[in-house]
Amino acid sequence: MINSFTVKAFKSIPDLTVELGQINAFIGANGSGKSNILEAMGILSAAASGVVDDESLMRRGVRPGVPALYKTSFIKQRFAPHIFLEARNYEAEYSVSLNNIIEKPQPSWLYKTELLKKGDETVASRGTRTMNKERGVAALKAVELKQTDPAVSLLSLLSGYAIYSPSTNALRGIQPDSQTRSPVGLNGGRLAEAVRDIQQLSKKSEDYGDVYGEVIELIDWVSRISISDEDKQLLSPSISRPRNLLRFEDRFMNKSRNKLTAFDASEGALYVLYMAALSILPDAPGLLAIDNLDQTMNPRLARNLVSKLCKWTFDLNTNRQILFTVHNPSALDGLDLNDDRIRLFSVNRNNRGFTTVTRVILTEEILEENWPLSRLWVNGFIQGVPSI
Repeated sequence: MINSFTVKAFKSIPDLTVELGQINAFIGANGSGKSNILEAMGILSAAASGVVDDESLMRRGVRPGVPALYKTSFIKQRFAPHIFLEARNYEAEYSVSLNNIIEKPQPSWLYKTELLKKGDETVASRGTRTMNKERGVAALKAVELKQTDPAVSLLSLLSGYAIYSPSTNALRGIQPDSQTRSPVGLNGGRLAEAVRDIQQLSKKSEDYGDVYGEVIELIDWVSRISISDEDKQLLSPSISRPRNLLRFEDRFMNKSRNKLTAFDASEGALYVLYMAALSILPDAPGLLAIDNLDQTMNPRLARNLVSKLCKWTFDLNTNRQILFTVHNPSALDGLDLNDDRIRLFSVNRNNRGFTTVTRVILTEEILEENWPLSRLWVNGFIQGVPSI
């Protein structure tokens, strides 16, 4: 797990360090820099794998752009020409300085400095004179070490990171996924396959069976979910047909006409299944981010889903670390901030436009209000709201 993440000179973030928990929620006004934090981790992930270019960034859900858009640029402020990123845990640390010359952009970003440490021991390092600046030395060194080595474990965790951003059309199976990464695709294009994987696990394990039952309870109109590759009659011939169809049975409708596919199902049901796959399935990355976790959701569903996401992550002992952004105040009420594994961060831009992050701590003053987190947020007690 990553305990500390540092970003310098990236987009709206001049200098920032975040002390992470296992479940990390980021709130803030539109444009405050929440997604920039997730994307900064994506760039560090690419660096840890050995190369930073558009392909490696898109595979991780980072929006590709020209070098000038990645580099911090504020009025009357000077910054180093490179972007600095660092991740630490209690056993190892990895840091890198990257640059892509704005005037002469290259296909791959250039490594300026790089350092991989295990405790106080330097495992791999690079100076400014190291040759082949387009390739990371830490990724090459990791091949020589045991997979159980703390430094290798950190690099592996970082390398597997991805930002998942669900898209309704991808979830419905009528639009290709930008990246069909396990377990559900970055945009949800593998939803049917992911649900099948959950169902198979639920048959083999009582713990997974209990979790799957809780997933179904969140979709209160559904009596059964199945996956088929033959039900052509349930889908209009004018609709692009996915390889596998996700099929729902509505418990309130006549059994002769109660079946529908993901194309006709409610968005909320699809998003619940998508989030469940990311928190439940073993082949999801050990470190992942979800941008706009609560989109399309009723406030009560958003609250309950966030609560269940935390519960499933802990109950199944996956050791998965999740970062996510939310905009629905009710989603915050699903967070138990008395559990130090669960952390809430308020993201804001100060009077100079710099992105800042403050961990929300339940102080005595806040507790005296006896309000839920949703009301505290809306009323400005925990920041992260626009000044409009």
